[in-house]
Amino acid sequence: MSLTNPKVGFVSLGCPKALVDSERILTQLRVEGYDIVQTYDDADVVVVNTCGFIDSAVTESLDAIGEALAENGKVIVTGCLGKRPEQIREAHPDVLSISGPQDYGTVMEAVHKALPPKHDPFIHLVPDTGIKLTPKHYAYLKISEGCNHRCSFCIIPSMRGDLVSRPVDDVLREAEKLVRGGVQELLVISQDTSAYGVDVKYAEREWRGNVYQTRMKALCEGLSELGVWTRLHYVYPYPHVDEIIPLMADGKLLPYLDIPFQHASPRVLKLMKRPGAVDKTLERIHRWRGICPDIAIRSTFIVGFPGETEAEFEELLDFLDEAQLDRVGAFAYSPVDGAKANDLPDPLPEEVKQERLARFMERQADISTAKLEAKVGTVQQCLVDAIDGDLAIARSKADAPEIDGLVQIQNGREAGLKPGDFASVQIMGSDEHDLYGEVT
Repeated sequence: MSLTNPKVGFVSLGCPKALVDSERILTQLRVEGYDIVQTYDDADVVVVNTCGFIDSAVTESLDAIGEALAENGKVIVTGCLGKRPEQIREAHPDVLSISGPQDYGTVMEAVHKALPPKHDPFIHLVPDTGIKLTPKHYAYLKISEGCNHRCSFCIIPSMRGDLVSRPVDDVLREAEKLVRGGVQELLVISQDTSAYGVDVKYAEREWRGNVYQTRMKALCEGLSELGVWTRLHYVYPYPHVDEIIPLMADGKLLPYLDIPFQHASPRVLKLMKRPGAVDKTLERIHRWRGICPDIAIRSTFIVGFPGETEAEFEELLDFLDEAQLDRVGAFAYSPVDGAKANDLPDPLPEEVKQERLARFMERQADISTAKLEAKVGTVQQCLVDAIDGDLAIARSKADAPEIDGLVQIQNGREAGLKPGDFASVQIMGSDEHDLYGEVT
């Protein structure tokens, strides 16, 4: 690569959806001949892809912009916080450009203006899969943008708009390219995976000579043809989710569902503007486990929502005991600028929210510890993510990258494992988060 190539630094913040946006921008930059560099000193301009979902994310994004300005001086801002340009300009008036999420054209225009490209199509080649920010063996597959829900604590629809589903054949072709490029695990993401295709009336498309509806089940059936792990994230527990559980039982999908339940009190769920049929949800979970006993269910919850009583918090703890979820994340409610929940009465003191969060996580830790102990003595198929000394750091079918647990393979290096390899692991021990074992 010529030393005269213009050089771009890139900072990517936020969720996997934002990560996919970053990958698309980086791919276009490389297509046009830009070098992507790792330090502010080496960069001619810096792009910061921001997050703006909660206050801590806004602070992190503003801090990242400030650091880039201080270290480099030329900064282009994009992403969710870009929907609040006045907030960015107030803190950092010297940024070159501000754009919202998925606005790749504005980002590239700003880069062109600050740093004209020098592209030689005979030299600057990009892999068929584009530029990825994940390891080579797994990739996020974004199937839609936006969301039709109006949860009172969330401002994502105001940032990313209503649901816009990608045509199913486009998604399947992208998945096929990723697998050809060495991807062993596809992580399906969106704001609401269960709603996929509702905006296009489940339009039919053709892929590999077969017709598929733009619908979650059809998409999963197509992805299962690729022979790799497929993991579903951000699934709402609608009745039609039942249709994909047999695919998991048959080994065509990973037996894993990421479902953001958020709470278990019907009244609190109503305040959140979320589905509130908790009894039906529990029935559905039990039915799923009856069809696919190995299914792992992860979820996220908000504690300390405005008006949440001690009795309603106890309902949430009771739900944990009944549901026996495999992986759980939680955070104490914090006001998000622009969210409807800010107008609700009876906000809780911070010390109450933090005390409930601690009790919640303690309860779930006991559940997680017991569930992982039950796996000691079993053999788990695992995907290796990294080698650390003599250990291979891997994940089981029940563990998504970054957010769930790990499987530490004690004889990983001795067994010759490397990232992207599958291994059958005899589980020898566990703690409240992770498993430990050896290659069989």
